[in-house]
Amino acid sequence: MAKRRLTYLALILIGVSAFFLFWNLRGPVGFILNLRAEKLATLIFVGAASGAATIVFQTVASNRLLTPGIVGFDALFIFIQTMAVMALGSAGFATLPALPKFLTETAVLTLFATALFGILFRTGARDVVRMILTGVILGTLLRALAGFAQRLLAPSEFAVLQQSLVASFNVIDDELIAPAGIALCVALAVCLWMARGLDVASLGRDKARTLGLHYDRFVFLALIVVSVMVSVSTALVGPVIFLGLLAASLAHAALKDHRHLVLIPAAALIGATILVTGQTAFERVFGLQSSLAIVVEFAGGLLFLALVLRRSS
Repeated sequence: MAKRRLTYLALILIGVSAFFLFWNLRGPVGFILNLRAEKLATLIFVGAASGAATIVFQTVASNRLLTPGIVGFDALFIFIQTMAVMALGSAGFATLPALPKFLTETAVLTLFATALFGILFRTGARDVVRMILTGVILGTLLRALAGFAQRLLAPSEFAVLQQSLVASFNVIDDELIAPAGIALCVALAVCLWMARGLDVASLGRDKARTLGLHYDRFVFLALIVVSVMVSVSTALVGPVIFLGLLAASLAHAALKDHRHLVLIPAAALIGATILVTGQTAFERVFGLQSSLAIVVEFAGGLLFLALVLRRSS
């Protein structure tokens, strides 16, 4: 049953991807197909990474209400962008080479998460909830610092900064797609390789250790893989906090299966389908008059509130 449902999800993704590529195809076909294929690859990579990373993160945190973005990736991304505009000015920031900028942002975001996880685990803070709360506090601090710095910017510099803070799937530099895709595919493969261990880790620390799993080391590795996936996605298109929560919740509802070997690919397929379908609707129906990221965040926020209220009742 689970394999059949995964097949259906894959067929749905293939269908909406084909519609995105070939609908109303006119003019220079090769040129247009190339542009659409690059955008489609970005949508699939980011959606799949967000869904898979959230499944893994929720397992190690033992909480289906959480998403990796809550640790503070978005706040650090905003802080990095703000400091770059403040140091270089609007003209210097706009002319930064795309690939070095992407690699730097990815490295900083990954190192931030790795340092946070490593320090807490080394000091004996094995409680993942404590780690998440620490990330939330650091995120609040970074947002406050970024907000203060933004007040010092000139109006033209602030306008340039605002454009870089909202996740966008409309304009993606083609030289970033290959390195981002390779990194995300490798990370997704590692998640699938860890699937059976995640099944054991979901039982809790004591039971997992009884069954022979080196729980602390395994959870630390899982969090590092999550940080890589979220960092690459954030550096590529910007922060999309609640996309993973949407994909993970729909994966649990669609499969009703506890095995991560099917949950991870299901969440990846659903996350990619959400982005491809949404972008198709905005480009073909709304004429890019709306931002897909804003709508996804709105829907994810509503889902988060619904889950919290259901849990409390």
